Amino acid sequence: MAEGRKFEYPETMMDDEIARLGVLVSEVDRPVQPPLPRYATGIMPLGLTEEEALRRALQDSATPPSCQQLINNLQVQDWSSQPRPKATCSPAGQNRLAASWIYRRAVAAWSPAIMARARVVKESSTSTPGQPADRRRPLHFAAFLLLADAALVALIIAFVPYTKIDWDAYMSQVDAFRQGERDYTKIEGDTGPLVYPAGFLYVYSAIKFLTAGQVFPAQILFGVLYIVNLSLVLLLYVKSEVLPWWALGLLCLSKRVHSIFVLRLFNDCVAMTLLHAAMVLIVYHKWYLGLIIFSGAVSVKMNVLLFAPSLFLLMLKAMSIKGVFVALLGAAGVQVLLGIPFLLSHPVEYISRAFNLGRVFIHFWSVNFKFVPEKLFVSKELAVTLLIFHLSALMVFAHYKWFKHEGGLLRFVHSRFKEATSIEQLISCKPVMSNLSKEHIVTVMFVGNFIGIVCARSLHYQFYSWYFYSLPFLLWRTQFPTVVRIILFVGVERCWNVYPSTTYSSLLLLFLHVFILFGLWSSPAEYPYVDKKDKTNSKKLGKAM
Repeated sequence: MAEGRKFEYPETMMDDEIARLGVLVSEVDRPVQPPLPRYATGIMPLGLTEEEALRRALQDSATPPSCQQLINNLQVQDWSSQPRPKATCSPAGQNRLAASWIYRRAVAAWSPAIMARARVVKESSTSTPGQPADRRRPLHFAAFLLLADAALVALIIAFVPYTKIDWDAYMSQVDAFRQGERDYTKIEGDTGPLVYPAGFLYVYSAIKFLTAGQVFPAQILFGVLYIVNLSLVLLLYVKSEVLPWWALGLLCLSKRVHSIFVLRLFNDCVAMTLLHAAMVLIVYHKWYLGLIIFSGAVSVKMNVLLFAPSLFLLMLKAMSIKGVFVALLGAAGVQVLLGIPFLLSHPVEYISRAFNLGRVFIHFWSVNFKFVPEKLFVSKELAVTLLIFHLSALMVFAHYKWFKHEGGLLRFVHSRFKEATSIEQLISCKPVMSNLSKEHIVTVMFVGNFIGIVCARSLHYQFYSWYFYSLPFLLWRTQFPTVVRIILFVGVERCWNVYPSTTYSSLLLLFLHVFILFGLWSSPAEYPYVDKKDKTNSKKLGKAM
């Protein structure tokens, strides 16, 4: 640091401020070490809110009047290019002018940070009544929803009659497994042969052990499972901060989903709870453990594979190629480990039954394509058409939405090869930017699954649990007005509560699905990476409003 003479500070500056700043001025009054604004140096008294600290910093007596207008106009003059004021006054006056000029230079240098915090102040001051700035309110409301829904689940179990559908078939299949049968073609129930992977048998064997095969204790167990699943979903919503706090209540308003969990006892409930647990781990960047839990969900029911394409693309953005390979190897290892008793004795029978991707469902139970004639419904032409649309939609969303900030999917892949100087670096190094935001992770996974739902040839009533918990999130990722979002939510719920489904209800459901997908396509892509703290805090607070 060049040596110079000290100058006198303005009379309004406190002693601790002067000690902290310690500014030296050269012989020609050129600043050697510009002081930082009080807000940046942390001199402010303890106990002040962020907004009050900012206001005090901008109201400093050494601050030019135009800086005071920053709160209202969110603009700072370009003082860095202004010359030092020429002084024609006493030495004390020259020192004060020099201090003022240095302060202006410092404000110009720190204006980006001040601007970000000023936006937070303005957003907080302009929030409308009834939209709280307290970011803890979603947590409080989520806790209230859990307690209220727990009470509702208890009332449903106590007063609403159980509906017999698949429970007896599950117990028959578990009995055959526990008696030593390992040929999947011979494990059957009163609703047909076993068509789920081995994880299903282990889970329902444990449930039978705990409940002795009785329905009422199983309902209590599934009631607890419902609350655990809701807790995981609420955690995803609160952390991603896409919905306003009051919209979290939509997650508790489905008559059909309550029925699926505590009145039907379907394995879809277990699979989706494990899937949501895997998503929680993934949003906290626990990729390897998340992939293991994800594989466990697939072993209970294969519908979870609808999330697989999105998850794979996220892994490419967040992990090295070596990391992706290790994570996939771990997920495959889970499937092999769970299927060992069947793979060692009857591997063909197990793989063909447990992972049968060509199953044709009964037309009567279809909720989304009931308007299609049965002959067309079971045809391969419809299946191939929907598969092509499914894959095309995934590619289009990936290229133009999920990888938009990377220049598209193909450019992202090309950059991975271009930036690597050796094979070892290509395999072992992560992308330059790899810290994905929670909002981006949840968005990509929920949208990818929803694309699969739109393209599914048949959706049975229990399949509503595959995407219901993502529906409010998807609606708020669109740019539709809030009233339209609520209407779409109610419309989808209404279609799923029409029994049996009709031509009109299934046609309406398909229209609503396509309309929501169009809204997702036309909405702007979210920034995928964790940004600087100031920008992130401002963004999050704005969404909480």
